[in-house]
Formats: sequence, structure tokens, C-alpha cells
Amino acid sequence: MSAAKKKESFFDNEAGVQGQYKTWFLDYASYVILERAVPAMEDGLKPVQRRILHAMKEMDDGRFNKVANIIGQAMQYHPHGDASIGDALVNLGQKDLLIETQGNWGDVRTGMEAAAPRYIEARLSKFALEVAFNAKTTDWQLSYDGRKNEPVTLPMKFPLLLAQGADGIAVGLSTKILPHNFCELIEASIKYLRGKKFELFPDFQTGGMIDVSNYNEGKRGGKVRVRARIEELDKKTLVIRDVPYSVTTTQLMESIVKANDQGKIKIKKVTDYTGADIEIHIELAAGISPDITIDALYAFTDCEVSISPNACVILDQKPQFLGVQELLKASADYAKDLLKRELEIKLSELQEKWHYTSLEKIFFEEKIYKELEKKHATWEKVLEAIAEAFVPFRKQLRRDITREDIVKLTEKPVRRIYKLDIDELNTQIKGLEADIKQVKFHLANLTDYAVAYYEGLLSKYGKGRERKTEIKPFEAIQAKQVAIANAKLYVNREDGFVGTGLKKDEFVVDCSNLDDIIVFTRRGLMKVVKVSEKSYIGKDIIHVAIFQKNDERTTYNMIYADGKGGMSYAKRFNVTGITREKEYDLTKGDEKSKVNYFTVNPNGEAEVVKIVLSPNCTARIKEFDFYFEELEIKGRNSQGNQVTKYPIKSVKLKEAGRSTLSNRKLWYDDQFGRLNTESKGLYLGGFEAEDLIIVFYNDGTYEITDQELTQKIDSEKLKLIEKFNPEKLVSAIYFDKKSLQFNVKRFKIETTTLKNKFTFIKEGEGNYLEAVTTADEPILAVQQGRGDQIRKGKFKIAKVVEVMGWKAVGAKLLDYSKSIKMEWEVKKGDQQQPELFE
Repeated sequence: MSAAKKKESFFDNEAGVQGQYKTWFLDYASYVILERAVPAMEDGLKPVQRRILHAMKEMDDGRFNKVANIIGQAMQYHPHGDASIGDALVNLGQKDLLIETQGNWGDVRTGMEAAAPRYIEARLSKFALEVAFNAKTTDWQLSYDGRKNEPVTLPMKFPLLLAQGADGIAVGLSTKILPHNFCELIEASIKYLRGKKFELFPDFQTGGMIDVSNYNEGKRGGKVRVRARIEELDKKTLVIRDVPYSVTTTQLMESIVKANDQGKIKIKKVTDYTGADIEIHIELAAGISPDITIDALYAFTDCEVSISPNACVILDQKPQFLGVQELLKASADYAKDLLKRELEIKLSELQEKWHYTSLEKIFFEEKIYKELEKKHATWEKVLEAIAEAFVPFRKQLRRDITREDIVKLTEKPVRRIYKLDIDELNTQIKGLEADIKQVKFHLANLTDYAVAYYEGLLSKYGKGRERKTEIKPFEAIQAKQVAIANAKLYVNREDGFVGTGLKKDEFVVDCSNLDDIIVFTRRGLMKVVKVSEKSYIGKDIIHVAIFQKNDERTTYNMIYADGKGGMSYAKRFNVTGITREKEYDLTKGDEKSKVNYFTVNPNGEAEVVKIVLSPNCTARIKEFDFYFEELEIKGRNSQGNQVTKYPIKSVKLKEAGRSTLSNRKLWYDDQFGRLNTESKGLYLGGFEAEDLIIVFYNDGTYEITDQELTQKIDSEKLKLIEKFNPEKLVSAIYFDKKSLQFNVKRFKIETTTLKNKFTFIKEGEGNYLEAVTTADEPILAVQQGRGDQIRKGKFKIAKVVEVMGWKAVGAKLLDYSKSIKMEWEVKKGDQQQPELFE
């Protein structure tokens, strides 16, 4: 046979290289999935974790063991070396659930690694010993070398997989299960066993905040957003109090520095003061808004991360993708089954003990033991005689008497039998019968027994394991709105170029690399482009600005001459949505068309212009005024209204315009603490450009602010927010802790500084604002006492106290009482709505 034919037959043979590749790769993939990367559904553990816990149980004597010794013990069961065992052991210890640790075990928040195995110690926690081990209900298999037995899975009576979470990358698939709250898992298990609905959401040791609106039960395709908690220490300093899950303080600080270097945020420095608690200080650059910087940190740094769960587990020796609710139900059913097996084993043991104790009682009480004193030919004859003597009493027993039972009785030392011995056996039998009855009751009411078991876990181990990660929806942050202007935009009007690299040409505006630029030319063309070093638009540029998408208030007023017929048209239009890099013709389309007049009006202003016609034209009136307010605002593609058929010499502004748009309606969304124009939350009213907002806080401060939508107004600290009217009187009730009384005051807002808090109540620890209103004739309804002792009263505030300065202490209204309740009752049409009391 030729060499070529030999080669061909070798590769065609299933036993050859091709066949080996087919089987080897499948074997390898199966091994990695089943034995390395993916946890089992029953106990929530990967093989290395299970082997570590089994090794620690074998070593357990209540004292701490060196981690190096634990690794050595686990190597009897795990064939992959000490490094993988050590890493898995540290990971288990850092979760602070199954293992008690001693020494430096590192910190998942800072990324600090654990000390060497010879320096740190561990032992199984009381919780682990209670929920994870029972040799009688454990299925066993031989270890990799056949020398030892190891558990197939641990008899886990707790949803450990959901409590700890899991990460693993196998061949062709991966798993990512996020950790959940200990107490909530137990409560959900109880609800499931009771047939009630439940919800589960992740909870992280690192704290922070989480948006679970797209969690999708942890299945593939779901996503959660996790944020660090950022506080405003003062106007120049922000403090990060925790880090997002899977992000360390080092990674977080590096991402902040990187965003600063890229010009997306502006800060002076970042300092890590982390000790027992996370504390990272961010010092802001001068003139930078803290609110905008917080949003920018979430948009451009690891202060916010997106995590995509992918719950995959081993079930029936196959990887399966399940949701967290399915996993919890399976865990609760598995735990219930384990509890049933434990009860059945206990019942069998109790019944066996009852049987032998009853035999022993009959053996002594009926003097059957005397058969041992008689002379029988053989030992077998002795056993037969004893068995014969038990025949009349067989009905008192619950199973047949075996030879082993009789042998065991004969091995008991025979001495003088007292009545007290018989009484003690009777007492034991009664106790056993009570225990048997109790176990049978638990088996008959297995669900109640399982619920009681979970409730016991919660009461014993739930303290200190409350939720650390706050669940709240996150507002969508538009990166363009919070990006710091890190570049300067220039324009060469004559040649038609715009960009950040044209530094010798005309400066336009500060911008960011994320911005879009809108440009208009004398020819009547419009184009929106991304900020770049240099972009060609078209010659004779008349306007350049940063483009705001969906801006329905900015209105463009334009007069242009059509190149074909010479007719001049006027139009007013908005530009809301566009296709970037596309050229839009705002005229009728002729190449010779020309824009004679163009203005940009942020609030839809409509000016009056003076139009002068060419002196050579035949028009009788060569000068006239044109009123833009007579035009409707239409789409950018409209041709406009005819102005004149004669050639125009010039168009000049005669009178500044006023807004033709309705005032801007604003709402306050207390869910996100933001102002908005989308009808979300509390309606504040219609606002002109110069109108302001006043905010009163629980700590007795007020703040006047503008209509900027990017600012954040903390709803948890908020007492009242409304449109600011400097002529209105403020009526306020506050608690004076030192005097244990409620004070009242009326005053006018006299400060004018924006975005600066002013304290208007008496300063002192424990003082707080109880109620505040700007109603014209406020009436305060007060209720005191409980039950039959309730007393009600009303105060017309204008008659109780005179108008005073905003810094005044005020006058006493009421003494403090724990049962006191207050609320405003004001006229309809004022800010609050209840009817007026007489």
C-alpha cells in the first residue's frame, strides 16, 4: 500500500487522529463543565469547593486549622494542585458564610490579597455544620485515586448557590449567578413552601445601589446596573462610600483618573481614605457642579457598572439554564426532601431503640434471663430457649425478634434486677414513644416542619445579614449632557470648515468630544456633524452651535431669496431630529438661493425686522417692517411664507422679539430627584426663562435654584419644592430639641444667591423642620393623644405670629409630644388642597 493510501486510511479510521479528536474534545469539554466550572444545583458548590468543605469537616474539632493544612487535606480529593484549592478556599472565606476566618484574608472591596496559607486559619462555621453535613443522608463516591470516599453532593438544606453566587467559564458556556440576601432567601423559601409568590434580587457585600428593572430572574439576556453611593460633602468635595460589585477601590480610582485625563470630568485629585469603611474623596476643580460631576462619574467611570447574569447549573449531569426563582424552588424542595429523609432515618432509629428497650424490659421483667442459668447442650439451644420464652410476648412488639436481638440481650451483664431498673426502662419506652409520635407528626406535616426549620435558621443566623445593597431605579444619564467641555470649537466661515483643530480661526464655543455640531450656510444648507478636528460643511457659514436633540423650544427665524424665481420667503422652524452628516436644504432647492436674514431664538422669540428693497426695483414701497410673530412654527422642510417678489437689499433687526411659545412646564420626579418636562412627578407650574425654584429641606434650610434639568434635589431630605415667588410669605413650624417645643415663624425670603443653602430655623442638634408652606392663609391642624384621649385643634398662623426676619427664632407654638401630628389645611387654589376649617 502506498504512503498516501496509508495516510488516508489512518485519518478515516475512527481509532485514528480524527476519531481521537472527536472523543477527546468532547470528553474535555464535559469534564470542565461537570467537574470544574459549573456548580451543582443540589448544594450550589463546584467540586473544589465541595472537597474543601468535606476536608474541613474531617478535620473539624472546633478549633481553627492552618489553611496550609486544609489545602493538604483537600488535595486527597482534588487532583488539581494547591493553588486552585487555596484560591477557592480564600474565596469561600471572604463570603463570610460557611467558613470562619482568622488572620488577614484580604478584602474584596479594595482588592487586597489574603496572606500566605501558613499565616491564616479557618474552621467551619456553626451555620455550615448545621445546614451542609449529614453523613446519613449523603451519597458517596470514590475519590480520584480510589483511596477515599467523597460526597457526590453535600446535603445542603439552604439555597447556598443564590446566597454566595457563582462565576465560571467552561468550554462553550459560562455561568454567572449573582449573590442574594441571606434573610430574603430564607423568607422566599418560606413563602414558596406556603404557596405564596416571592421575588428575589441580588444583594452584595460591597453595598451600593442596584437597578433590577431588567434582572429577568437572573436568566440569560437580563442585566442589572450597579452604582457606588456618592455623597456631596461640600460644594468642592464628593465622597464615595462604597464600590459596585466586582469593582475594587483601586480599579475605581484608576477609572476616575482616566476619565479626568480624557477630559470627560474635571477634578483636582482623588484620595483614598478607606479603612474599615470605604471612603474615597474626590476634590472638584473650581466652578464645577457637584451634581453634574456625580452624573458624569456614573456615565464615564466604574462608579456604575452593568452586569449580565447567566444562571447555569448542573442538573442530572447536564448543564441547564434556570432562573433564580426556579433555583430557589428546587433548593427548597431539595431541603424539604432532605428533612424528610432525616426524619425517616430518625424514626427508624427510634423504632429500633424502642424495640430493643421493650425486649430488654420483657427479658428482665419476665425473668427470661434465667434461661442463661439452665444447662443446655449448646449455645444455640440457649438462644432457642430464650426465643421460645419470648413467644407469648411477641404481640407487644412491632417487629419480629431476630437472632441478633437475642445475642445482644445475652451480652448484657446480668445482675440482680431491681424494680427501679424496670421503672427506668418503662420511662425510656414512654420517652421513645413520645419522640416517635413527634417525628410521625413532623412527617405528616412536613411543610410546617420545613418552614419551622427555615425560621430557626433565620432567628439564629439572620442577625447582621440584612440587605446591604439598596434597590432603586436609576435615571438614564445622557453622556452628552454631563460631559465636561474639554475642547474648543473653531470655525472658518469663508472656507466652510469647523473643528477643534482650527486654532487660528474664529473661536465659537467650548464643547466636548461627545457633542454634535449644527451648522447653517448662506446658501440655506444645514448639516449636523460630530465634533472633530476639521470638518468641511460648505462655504460662507452663517451660524455654528452645539446641537441639542429633541429641542422643541429653540426656534430658527429665516428670510431667504429663491434663486430661481427671485421670490423671498420667511419661515420659522425647529430642528429636533436629524441624520448626522446629511445635508438638509432649507430653501426651495435652487443652487442660487441665498439667506438674507437668520436668527436663533432659545425660547421661540419672534422679532420685528426692517426690510429694505433694492433701490433699482419697481416696488412702490421700498422699506417696510416684517413681524415674525405672524408666522407659525413649522417643519424645517416648509418653503415658508412669501415676503416680497422684489430683490432685498438688507434686513435689519428693528425690535427684539418676545417668546411666542407657552411657558415651560416643569415637574419634579421624587423617584430620581430630578426636574423634568415629561410630566413625571409633582407639577411645579409654567416657567418663563427668568423664573426660579425654591426648595425647603427637613434640616431647616432652604435653597433657591434655577431650572437646570441636570441638577439633583434629594427627595429623602426634601420637605417642599415649588416655583419661587419672592413676594410670598413662608410659614414654618420646627422642632427645638433643647427646649422640647415646636416653634412657629413667618418670613419673606430675602436672599438672592442661587444654589446656596440658608438655615432659617434655630440651629442645634436634633432640630428639624416639621411643616412649611407659602399659602396665603395657612391653617395648621394639630392632633394629640391616642385612643379616647385624642385632642384636636387648629391654628391660624397669621394670628399666632407676626412676620419677622428669616433669621429670627420664632415664637413658641406647642410643647413636644410623641403622639402629636400636624398638617396644613389651606384654601383651594393654594398649593395644598384640603378644605378650609372654620
